[in-house]
Amino acid sequence: MSAAARPRFAYVPPPELGDAAIRRVPVAIVGAGPVGLTAAAEFASLGRETVLLDEDDTVSVGSRAICWSKRTLEVFDRIGVADRIAGKGVVWNRGRLFHGDREVYAFDLLPEPGHRRPAFVNLQQYHVEDFLIDRVAELGRTDIRWRSRVTAVEQLADGAARLTVETPDGVYRLDADCVLAADGVRSAVRRAMQLDFKGRVFEDRFLIADVTMKAGFPSERWFWFDPPFHSGRSVLLHRQADDVFRIDFQLPAAADPDEERKPENVLPRLRQMLGPEVDFALEWVSVYSFTCRRMKKFRHGPVFFVGDSAHVVSPFGARGGNGGIQDVDNLCWKLDLVLSGAAPDGLLDSYDDERIPAADENILNSTRSTDFMTPKSAVSEDFRAAALELAARLPFARQLVNSGRLSLPHVYRATPLSTRDAEAWDGGPEPGAAAIDAPVRDNAGLAWLLERTGGRFTLLWFADEAPAVPTFANLEALRPRVDLVTVVRRGAPDAAAVVDPDGTAFRRWSAVDGTAYLLRPDQHVAARWRWPSIDDVTKALQRASGSAVAEGGLRSAGG
Repeated sequence: MSAAARPRFAYVPPPELGDAAIRRVPVAIVGAGPVGLTAAAEFASLGRETVLLDEDDTVSVGSRAICWSKRTLEVFDRIGVADRIAGKGVVWNRGRLFHGDREVYAFDLLPEPGHRRPAFVNLQQYHVEDFLIDRVAELGRTDIRWRSRVTAVEQLADGAARLTVETPDGVYRLDADCVLAADGVRSAVRRAMQLDFKGRVFEDRFLIADVTMKAGFPSERWFWFDPPFHSGRSVLLHRQADDVFRIDFQLPAAADPDEERKPENVLPRLRQMLGPEVDFALEWVSVYSFTCRRMKKFRHGPVFFVGDSAHVVSPFGARGGNGGIQDVDNLCWKLDLVLSGAAPDGLLDSYDDERIPAADENILNSTRSTDFMTPKSAVSEDFRAAALELAARLPFARQLVNSGRLSLPHVYRATPLSTRDAEAWDGGPEPGAAAIDAPVRDNAGLAWLLERTGGRFTLLWFADEAPAVPTFANLEALRPRVDLVTVVRRGAPDAAAVVDPDGTAFRRWSAVDGTAYLLRPDQHVAARWRWPSIDDVTKALQRASGSAVAEGGLRSAGG
């Protein structure tokens, strides 16, 4: 999308400019990129109002983040925007890897059918932002304030944060019980708080070219090591919406970014790659450096850093945007419980406990990809050449080839919120892992298991036949409020039960008659049992919610 084609959103003078009093809100979000907008939609879905501040008045330019992972799409499902993104974007599960002019191997990231969402959908960031802005407006609980720059952050004695906000009409201050800093790698909030952002900045650079063309490339990820059209370097190609292709060219370490992005230098590279017969137009060009950095802590009192403001990785592997979406997926339900008085403030410390290891996992994978793609020594070059040669003939060697380990949801193994297995258990999602989808039947016909979860704690209980009643009593006593979803092998679905028509759900969850899983509001497993007692479930629920006990009872899947 060109700068001229981007939508412009109206700036509205905030009421605080005409009032000497400082308003206080529960949640302020800084940054209206995909991460900040997803946070606003998550909070709105939970019934909570927010103020969203952004210094611009439009969506991003260029493709930027484009590969939205299956787990991120499941989060988008929960906030009601996934169908629009998948409908507009390019769905893909397969990738191909080339060395020189020959294909080394192909891979399938989702080889098994029976999933609602694919491994990835490619869609330019500006489209995703546009859809999220529309969805936030539909949900109606977010005060989006465009052209509002945060210039100072102060922590108050009562634990809140005070933001100083600059607008075209002047400066005002806004207090918030909590602040989400989603304002990117150059975070104004992080700078205002004088916080460190440490890690490695590599010398390696890549040129991004968004190219509009009619071409026969399939909807797959193609990666070349040392192709004939870009000798000695690497190239990545992705198809996007609207006949736009994203092409990344590795540049020499000494390349001048300003020179490389000039059209007279970009166009010959593209022509050499695409050939003389392909008609194409250049839509957007950028040059980026490999960077792997993060903050020491993501929580600083009432201020929580999410997405690129907290951590940044090189783009290969699609771990940046997806990692940021999963940050707010982890954080929003916890903040909602604490702000509602249903959980202690200490629950919020688990954001660091869980998302710092996730960021470190992404940084480790990104660093390894960088080292493989851009070897720094003769030994490293020899290793890469040998790995590529072996991978063409021997499947085991493909694990040695690293063109970007693609994003997967982090498993929160070290979290204080999970109850570990009391018995040996093979298969199924372990405590800390994201829930696994499966096709089921409900009263309306074909449905998906994950549609019945998310937003609240859920007890997922498996039984052989409907009608079924859990084998332990006093479910209504579970607190805080828990939804019950029963999955049965046989029988008719009803308001409280869905049917697993071909056994896929039982198999994926390694379930038998009586198996139960406790799922958190972000659809990660808090605990699991072969045959639980009410005491087991109650203790696990208290642990997963920070030992809080809230009012409320059990609600059936259809209630």
